[in-house]
Amino acid sequence: MLQTHDTVDIIRAKRDGRALTPSQIAWVISHYTSGEVAPEQMSALAMAIFLNGMDRAEIAHWTQAMIQTGTRLDYSGLGKATADKHSTGGVGDKITLMLTPLVASFGVAVPQLSGRGLGHTGGTLDKLESIPGWRADLGAKEAYGILASEVGAVICAAGADLAPADKLLYALRDVTATVDCVPLIASSIMSKKIAEGTANLVLDVKVGRGAFMKEESQAKLLARTMVDLGSDAGVATRALLTRMDVPLGCCVGNAIEVEEALETLGGGGPADLRELTVALAREMLEMAGLPEADPATALDNGQAMDSYRAMIRAQGGDPAAPLPQARESAQLKASQSGFVADIDAMEVGVAAWRAGAGRDRPGADISLGAGVRIHRQVGQEIMAGDVLFTVYADKSARLERAMDTLASAATITAEAPLPQALVLDRVLA
Repeated sequence: MLQTHDTVDIIRAKRDGRALTPSQIAWVISHYTSGEVAPEQMSALAMAIFLNGMDRAEIAHWTQAMIQTGTRLDYSGLGKATADKHSTGGVGDKITLMLTPLVASFGVAVPQLSGRGLGHTGGTLDKLESIPGWRADLGAKEAYGILASEVGAVICAAGADLAPADKLLYALRDVTATVDCVPLIASSIMSKKIAEGTANLVLDVKVGRGAFMKEESQAKLLARTMVDLGSDAGVATRALLTRMDVPLGCCVGNAIEVEEALETLGGGGPADLRELTVALAREMLEMAGLPEADPATALDNGQAMDSYRAMIRAQGGDPAAPLPQARESAQLKASQSGFVADIDAMEVGVAAWRAGAGRDRPGADISLGAGVRIHRQVGQEIMAGDVLFTVYADKSARLERAMDTLASAATITAEAPLPQALVLDRVLA
C-alpha cells in the first residue's frame, strides 16, 4: 500500500529544488492517474520539474511509477531474442518500415509499437494504413502469436493499458508549456518502451531543424537519459544520434513513403535511407546476439522483402495492392543551375502537412496520397528548369499552400556542398 502524501508538499519540494522520494513519486503518479490529484496541481509539479530538473534516480522512479499504472508485456517465453527501435521523430523517417522486417528476417522477434503523426512529423501507423486491409490495432495475444511465428515482427498501436499515466501527463504537458523537458520526455518515451517488453532497445535520437531536439548537446542529454533509464529497468539500451536537418530519403507523406520503403527493401532506394537502416539493424542484431549478421546483404538478396510481405499479410494487409494516390499534383522547378546545397526538413515537413499528409490535432483525418517528392537531394547537381519538388494533394487549396511553403525550402549554390555525416554519435550504457 502506498504511503499517504500531501500533493502540495510534493509540489513545494520540487519547487524548492529538492529531490522527490520514490514514495512521493509513486503516490503522485498513481493518484493523478486515478483522478485524485487535480490537473492544476500536476501542472504546477510539471512546471517545477521543468524549471528544476530531476536526478537519475528520480527519473527512474518516475518512469517506473508510470509503467506501474498499466501492464508490462513479457516476451521471455518466445524462445528467441527480442529487439526494438524507437525514433524521436523526423521528416521522411520511414526507417521502421524497413528495419522491423529486416531484423526479423534473422530470427529476432521485433515488437514495434508505433504512433501516429502530429504536425510536421509523420506517423508510422499512418503510412502503413495506406496499405489496403492492414490493421494497426492488434490485441496482445494476437501480437504475441505473430511474434512467436516465423513472421516474428509486428508494427502496431500501443494498447491503452501500457503506461496509461503517460497519455494523461502528455496531454497536460502539451497545454502547459512543459513538453520540451528532458526528464519528462525521457520518462514518457521509456515508460512505454519498457512496458512493451523487449529485452533490447535501440534509440534513434534525431537532432536538427526537422527534429524536436534542435541542438546536439540537448539531443545527447536526452539520449544519455533514456539509455540510463533502460539500463536501470533491465532493458539493454543504446542510442544513435542522427542528423535531421534535411529530410530522410526523397518522399515525405504516407503512401509515397511506403513506396520508397519498398524500393529500399528491394536493394535500391536513397543512399541515406539505406545507410541509416543498416546502421540501426547492425545495432539491434548485435544486441540480440548476432554480431556477424549482414543486414546490407539481406536488403539486396530479397530476404528483407520476403519478411516485409509476411509481416504485412499477418496484419491483414495486401502487400501487392496498389497504394492510394492524390487527386492533384504540382511541380516546383529550379530557378537556377548549380548544386542543391540545402533542403530545410522543417519546411518540407510543414509542406507535406499542409498538403494533407499530416494532422493538426489528434484524430483528425489525413490524406493517404498527399505528400512531397524530392527530385534532387542535397549534393546533387540540378539545372534551371529541372523539377525540384512535386506536391500531391486532394484539394487545390491545400496544393497551393504546400507549394507556397516549399518556395524557400531549397538552397542552390554554384559549388557542391561538403558531405555531412548522418550518424553523429553513439551512446552506450
